[in-house]
This record gives sequence, C-alpha cells and structure tokens, in this order.
Amino acid sequence: MEPVYKNPKTLIDTPTHYCPGCGHGIIHRLIAEIIDDLDIRGKTIGLAPVGCAVLAYNYLDIDMCEAAHGRPPAVATGIKRVHPDKIVFSYQGDGDLAAIGMAEIIHTASRSENITVIFVNNAVYGMTNGQMAPTTLLNQRTLTTPQGRNEKYDGYPIRICELLATIDGSRFLARTSITSPKNIIKTKQLLEKGFKSQIEEKGFSLIEILSPCPVYWRMNPNDAMKFIDDNMTTTFPLGIFKDWESQN
Repeated sequence: MEPVYKNPKTLIDTPTHYCPGCGHGIIHRLIAEIIDDLDIRGKTIGLAPVGCAVLAYNYLDIDMCEAAHGRPPAVATGIKRVHPDKIVFSYQGDGDLAAIGMAEIIHTASRSENITVIFVNNAVYGMTNGQMAPTTLLNQRTLTTPQGRNEKYDGYPIRICELLATIDGSRFLARTSITSPKNIIKTKQLLEKGFKSQIEEKGFSLIEILSPCPVYWRMNPNDAMKFIDDNMTTTFPLGIFKDWESQN
C-alpha cells in the first residue's frame, strides 16, 4: 500500500517544547514540507529569534542562526548579501518583529532585501507569561491588561501587513491562519510563494500567520482556534496585501 503520511526529511523527530495547542508545531511542519518540496534543504538558512520560537533550530534540519531580540531581518540581510545563492528566512513572533524589531522589519522591507519573513502572530507575549503585545486586540485581557486593552492607555493593535504594504520595497505580503485544514493548506501555498519569490529574486516577502496561544489566552485549544476565526480576523483580515505578480 502507498503511504498517505510521512515525516518531512527537514523536520527533526524530537519531543516538542511548545505548549499544548500551540500553532508553532504546525507551522514548523509546513516549512519543512516546503523545503523538501522545493529541494532546497542544502541551501536554506533560517534565523531564530528571541521568543517562543527561540528553539526553532531544534526542529528544522537546516543551517540555522540565532539573532538578538528583534534583529533577525538585519542578520538575514547580512547572510543573504554574503551568500546570495542561499535561501534565507527569518521566523519571528509579534513581540520580536512588531515591538523591539519594528525598525529592522521596516527598513528591511524598504530596501527590498531578497529574504522571506515568516511572522507568527498570536497577539500576546507567550515566552514571558502573557503580557500585552503590539498585536493584542482591543479589550483583550493579558497579564498587563487585566481589564482588557484600552486604546486610550495602551494604543491600538499594529497591522504589520497593512503597514508594510505602504512601503515600495515590499513585494509579497499575505496574512493567513491555521485554524482549519482549509486554512492550513492555504497557509502552505502562501509560504511556498514567499520562498519562491526569493528564489526568483523578486525581493522582500512576509507571510503573517494568525496562530493560537491557548495557555495565555486562558482558553482550551478548540476555543483558541475559534477566537482566531471570530475575533482576530476582524482586526487582522486574511488575504494578500501585496503581490509582485499583480503589479507586473
């Protein structure tokens, strides 16, 4: 019989450190599948940040590099310029990319560096016990907004795709989620296009993935997925925000 399931070669068979219901494991597998499908394992370099994804290199059998908090796009830029034949991507959370790393992501997009950025948005600081993030929704309760995020005191959620879409150097920007098999398939397609954009030397691409954090949302995994569909997508609508193909 022909197998219907197999582990990607790029995905390391090791116990996970992620919390139950976390979306990082799904995303890791999708990245591994794409690297296998494109046959680029020997030439791919990933950047791990500070945050929940700090140990991404434990799961992907490729060359990986650790970057200081918020600095993966800057380190990725240096690696790509020295090794333009390599496929370079950063894997970042919302605290890493949208807070301390905001300057790096904006200027990397402005220069249209030919890298791929994978942005995992769970609207909370997961590694440090659930404080408010730049992407926390209005009225969402976190460790530092126990009454809910208030725009008067805490500001508004930052929409990264919409922000970067105003920058001329951005070539491919998309937001997706992993809340259903249909959305997971779509996420894989968008991630693959992000990698292909780099292979075809089109310039800067970013794929934002809405992902659950059940532990610090104080929800069970099923309710966390429903929260993304019912609440997060209202603030962060899914779709493609910039596409080099449609601009040609």
